[in-house]
Amino acid sequence: MPFVLLAVAFKVLFALVLLPFKILGGLVKGILGLLGGLFGSPWGGVGLVFGLLAALVVLVLLPLAPLLLLGAIVWLAAKAFSPAARTA
Repeated sequence: MPFVLLAVAFKVLFALVLLPFKILGGLVKGILGLLGGLFGSPWGGVGLVFGLLAALVVLVLLPLAPLLLLGAIVWLAAKAFSPAARTA
């Protein structure tokens, strides 16, 4: 019986020592949750818009990539074989 009372006393003492940290952690969690609720939606919307734009660019440019590469090669070849303009 004395060991049980000693264990309970240590648990109570341990809980009292950690109580300020639990209160501080709850306050920080509440403040961060409030800030996340206030600023999470606009930034989430911005991220959604940029994500959709990136997906659109990838879905449009990826199929056109071989044609763009071929066009760039033809343009570079035409530029390489054209006479250079001379300035006096």
